[in-house]
Amino acid sequence: MPRKLLVAGAVLMLAGGMAWAKDDLAGKANRLFKPIPANAPVLKDNPASPARLTLGKMLYFEPRLSASNLISCNTCHNVGMGGVDLQETSVGHGWQKGPRNAPTVLNSVFNVAQFWDGRAKDLAEQAKGPVQASVEMNNSPAQVVTTLKSMPEYVKLFSEAFPGEKDPVSFQNMAKAIELFEATLLTPDAAFDRYLMGEENALTALQKEGLALFMDKGCSSCHNGVNIGGLGYFPFGVMEAPSADVRPLEDKGRFKVTNTSSDQYVFKAPTLRNLDLTPPYFHSGKVWSLKEAVSIMGSVQLGIKLSDEQVHKITAFLHSLTGKQPMVIYPILPPNSGSTPRPMLK
Repeated sequence: MPRKLLVAGAVLMLAGGMAWAKDDLAGKANRLFKPIPANAPVLKDNPASPARLTLGKMLYFEPRLSASNLISCNTCHNVGMGGVDLQETSVGHGWQKGPRNAPTVLNSVFNVAQFWDGRAKDLAEQAKGPVQASVEMNNSPAQVVTTLKSMPEYVKLFSEAFPGEKDPVSFQNMAKAIELFEATLLTPDAAFDRYLMGEENALTALQKEGLALFMDKGCSSCHNGVNIGGLGYFPFGVMEAPSADVRPLEDKGRFKVTNTSSDQYVFKAPTLRNLDLTPPYFHSGKVWSLKEAVSIMGSVQLGIKLSDEQVHKITAFLHSLTGKQPMVIYPILPPNSGSTPRPMLK
């Protein structure tokens, strides 16, 4: 089930269903899920190179992309904390609070689109959004370029990362470099991945029972594939509306993107990878207990009341989705020059 993650939207599914045969559990699982690969995927129109990856890593941690010089991508998507900030909603420019819980950056390259409502088609487009949002980094493309060009080391790095371009220091190239780095933030080798690859004892007996329930009850209808989610959009509240604090009435989800009535309260199903590292849950960030989130999903999405024992087993399975966390050494960033714009805190 949701990110933040138990789905801020999951699917209509029959509550009953045939239980998986024990001897076919791994086979059924392999038809629905795939392991996280060890290496980053190849990105369309964004070829990898050591220079571009180095630049992208630096820009991911670069607070001077924000008007205040305080907020970087890593502020809300901390690679040392499961790719999130452990806040209900993120704190941005001038201590403003954002409207939604920050999704994890880890494995996000496998999502069909980015943001809870899917308004960014890829990670490069997503990288541009927070930089310009007044509630987040409160900057502009022109000011970002001015800032980066004011530091000779960045000018050199952009030239090496985007060779042959007449003016390589651009807002678009900033986003492409960040995208390339983010695509490397994978968490392979989870216990569930090892199970999918044939290591029968990678899951405990309790986790296997939870996996069977996860498939049998219909959770896997929305949460499947390599990211166990992130592949489609679903209404949050299929069988009954969640409480107004869990699903705020003013946030109508994908409707804001499509302006289609059927997309009211529809959200992208989040990845369930590393779920135990990324509380609080749902797009509202109002639920801190993973077991409570599982129980809510059973009621509002599947129309069933899961027993305490079933919740315990499914939660045990979800704990098997935590993989090896990326080891990232914090980069040393270029110093300001005399022409670097001063911070704007208001």
